[in-house]
Amino acid sequence: MNQQFAVIGNPIEQSRSPELHQTFAQKTGIHLNYVKRLAAPDAFKTSVEAFFAQGGRGMNVTVPFKEEAFALCDVLTERAKIAKAVNTLWRENDQLYGDNTDGQGLVAAMTALGWPLKNSQILIIGAGGATRGVIYPLAQAGARKIVIANRTLSRAEQLVQDLQQAVPQTTLQAMALNELSGNFDLVINATSASLTGEALVLPESLSFHYAYEMAYGKASSFLDQAKARGVKYADGYGMLVGQAIESFSIWHGVKPELQDFLD
Repeated sequence: MNQQFAVIGNPIEQSRSPELHQTFAQKTGIHLNYVKRLAAPDAFKTSVEAFFAQGGRGMNVTVPFKEEAFALCDVLTERAKIAKAVNTLWRENDQLYGDNTDGQGLVAAMTALGWPLKNSQILIIGAGGATRGVIYPLAQAGARKIVIANRTLSRAEQLVQDLQQAVPQTTLQAMALNELSGNFDLVINATSASLTGEALVLPESLSFHYAYEMAYGKASSFLDQAKARGVKYADGYGMLVGQAIESFSIWHGVKPELQDFLD
């Protein structure tokens, strides 16, 4: 019988995880069954427990359950502890393990694009869970300085305070969104602006060489501005594939090549 895997969220129809994991399985000769599971807002815990009780091997977690998954785990990886969110679950020795592969997915995507992260100066716009999840992997990849810009400055300052100790080799700094300026190697949009249709205005006083939009498959004023400036840019599809590859590797011990899925 095929090994059972699933992605859980609400909503869940939009998830591309099943097609990605089926493709990885075909490329690596692994037999699996991977499905989407819709959970009611108050039924996440029971749905996860039922899945593993029925012999499920591994589960991906998407919005809005990543923080709840974090709280449910018996054992957490270092990057999950720092992110305070979990997107990858599995059971071992009667314990529920959790990891967060989002940040590593982002780093893998940028590395596949040939973008330099070592000694880089990075600006991340937004101070929510998506930003928290990528700081540690970016620091591990060699980022020298990461500035977090947010509409509410206190949220960015809180994030810096929470994470600075975890990344002593990287300088973290907070900035108010309306005071955006400076020279950066890379700017990452971690806000939901492209999903909500909000305009994100990048001032002329801000200069950068690379632009990454975490969302994918949507019109993005952030990427439009990057194109207009003639800098290199990419949307979040590579990050999506990268985090899926990392999850697949945890479960199966085999890592498909990200480059195969970006061409």
